[in-house]
Amino acid sequence: MTSNEPPSPLGRLLYGGILAYMAIDGFKNNEKRVEIAKESGVPVPELLVPFVTGLLFVANVGIVLWKYPRASAGALIVFFLGTTPVIHNFWTMEGKERQGNKINFLKNCALLGCSIMLLDAATREDN
Repeated sequence: MTSNEPPSPLGRLLYGGILAYMAIDGFKNNEKRVEIAKESGVPVPELLVPFVTGLLFVANVGIVLWKYPRASAGALIVFFLGTTPVIHNFWTMEGKERQGNKINFLKNCALLGCSIMLLDAATREDN
């Protein structure tokens, strides 16, 4: 990849497919996610949960289409840094709940890593 080429369209589409699924599932299960956020101590979860779900969806579209890629990747980084340790705090849990949240925490860390690489690619493209 040269400094002026966007990252692989197939890679962005695969990444975007996962994020789109996460956002759509978030909208479908908003009440459940609001309750989880409330239990985790998130302030005004009735507003923040749909807001960050929308942020995830819009930023994802930006990455897939490679429109405003720095802002889109930055928004994804904020999403993963803000939600992952609060919602998937497996270190406070036991049993199956701990295991499931540990897997989701690690998955989100991998998705965060990809967002950081996309931000780097977008920044190099601008130079």
